[in-house]
Order: sequence, then C-alpha cells, then structure tokens
Amino acid sequence: MGIFDIFVIGVGLSMDAFAVAATDGIVSKPNLKKALLIAFAFGLFQAVMPLIGFFAGSLFGEIVEKYDHWIALVLLTIIGGKMIADFFEKDKEETTHSLTLKTLLMQAVATSIDALAVGVSFAGLTFNIFLAVGIIGITTFVLSLVAIYLGETCGKFLADKATLVGGIILVAIGLKIFIEGII
Repeated sequence: MGIFDIFVIGVGLSMDAFAVAATDGIVSKPNLKKALLIAFAFGLFQAVMPLIGFFAGSLFGEIVEKYDHWIALVLLTIIGGKMIADFFEKDKEETTHSLTLKTLLMQAVATSIDALAVGVSFAGLTFNIFLAVGIIGITTFVLSLVAIYLGETCGKFLADKATLVGGIILVAIGLKIFIEGII
C-alpha cells in the first residue's frame, strides 16, 4: 500500500470527524486555541485507533466490527440529543453551545471507531503502520480545522438555531454510521 492509498483512506476516515468538527464550529464558535484543540483531538484519535486495531488485530477484530456502529450511534445521539434538549429549554441565555473536554473526547471516540476497524484490516498487510497512522492523523487534523471554520461561517447564518441544527446533525451522523454498520 502506497502513501497515496493511505492518504485516501485518511480522507475517507476523516469525513465523520469533518462533519462533527463543522458542527462544533457552528454551535460553539471556537477561538483559534479551541479550534486547534478540537482538530488535534480528532486527528489524534483517528491516528491512535488504527494503531490499536493493528496491534489488537486478530484478538478483537470481530468484536470491533460487530459493535463499532452501535457505539458511534449511542455516543453521538447522547451528545446531539443533549444539544437539542438544550435548545428547547425555556431559559435560553446563550446561543452558543459549550464544548467541554468530555464532550470533545466522546466525539473523537465516536468518529474514530471505524478507524479501529480499519486498523484491524491493516494487520494482514505489509507496510509502515506508523507512517500510515501519521498520514491519517495529519489528514484528519487539517480537514477538521477547515471544517471548524466552515461551520463557524455557517453558524453565523443560523444565529440562535445553531444548537438545534448542530444536535440534529450529530444524531444524523450517528444514524448514518449505524445504518452503514448494519448493511
């Protein structure tokens, strides 16, 4: 497997992180430091998960592939559902959603579980796994950073509905991952 192949895999794996990062940009309007933290978290988890999958390989491969879509569905539905509930609370003082470290970590795990399964499939191949996970992590970092600022721009148009839209997007991403996992 060549570098271009790994880059394409990295782009594919980062699409869920891209969508969630855009949602974070819509609802939390992060400054540069927070945007870098979000992109770093997504890039780190997208890099670490295939590495774990690669080394776990034959031990847990079937379990990961069997339940990864359920885990993503539950985590993203919890986060998105809370955002939707927050929108409908009577006393709305803030129009932005506070992105906590716990929420960010849940998002990073939920969007990188498929990377764990990809890592399991890497176990049978001959190539430099560390180069591969570096490319995947950097690709996800860059795309997530771009997504945050695209989301922030979209959030300006959504105004006070950003939290509702963001919550709906997260639940939809969870459902998409789930449906793809059962098909």
